[in-house]
Amino acid sequence: MKKLLLSLFLLPALSFSQEDLLAGVDSVSTKEKVESAFKGLKIVNLESNKLAAKGDLYFIVAHRFGSIKDDFEGFYGLDNAVTQLKFLYGLTNWLTISGARSEVAYDFSLKYTLQNQIKDGFPFAIAGFSSLAINNTLKESNYPNMKGEDRLIYVQQLLVSRKFNDKLSLEVAPTIFHENFVDNDDQENTQYAIGMGGRYKIGKRWSVNVDYAAHLNRASNSIYKNPLSVGVDLETGGHVFQMHFTSSQQIHEAGFLGQTTGDWSKGDIFFGFNLSRVF
Repeated sequence: MKKLLLSLFLLPALSFSQEDLLAGVDSVSTKEKVESAFKGLKIVNLESNKLAAKGDLYFIVAHRFGSIKDDFEGFYGLDNAVTQLKFLYGLTNWLTISGARSEVAYDFSLKYTLQNQIKDGFPFAIAGFSSLAINNTLKESNYPNMKGEDRLIYVQQLLVSRKFNDKLSLEVAPTIFHENFVDNDDQENTQYAIGMGGRYKIGKRWSVNVDYAAHLNRASNSIYKNPLSVGVDLETGGHVFQMHFTSSQQIHEAGFLGQTTGDWSKGDIFFGFNLSRVF
């Protein structure tokens, strides 16, 4: 646990050093950075390598309706929705901070550029993502011996992406996350996953997005599944509107990575959207 916490705190510091190195390189290099691999800050659930520009403030609403499997009884998912409200700010062109709240969790994060994709040079863009979440579903009435620290969840990701051309961008995201409390005695607190996602542009303002995450050490008796999401992005002036179907109703990272309950094969999926506005 101490090693995990140390890595979470050291990575932003390492990115400061990386920025200094890149600044020195940029001063003597004319190589062109590859821009706009992804238009949205997220692919669907998975973080993209896009950061906010310095000084830009985003207000983001992420909404997941209930399962469409509920039919008319649940008004085809319109009942039992989950909503996350997030503020996100570009401290620099390479460092973005955010704070969010949903019915499920409070979530605070950093996203930072480690390496840009360079035209006719380095083939990938690499960003880091670190978050601290506070589980809002654990109630003292259900867990009388619970301590405040039991609510904490730590996430660390590397976001490795490549823009192949004007239409296609792909990303892979090796992930480690640690939940101080798990609801299964057979489940390890420290868990590993690998996310994969992509964007294919189908029009001037439209793209199709897909992401998936494979949990690598899920307990054999777990009820949870790997999340799969499919959607479209619509660029409209000052914001990107993302509409999608996903097997996860949870929105924060550890939630959709470790606690997805939906199943596409059974029609147990959730319609949702991410709406971002930049100021």
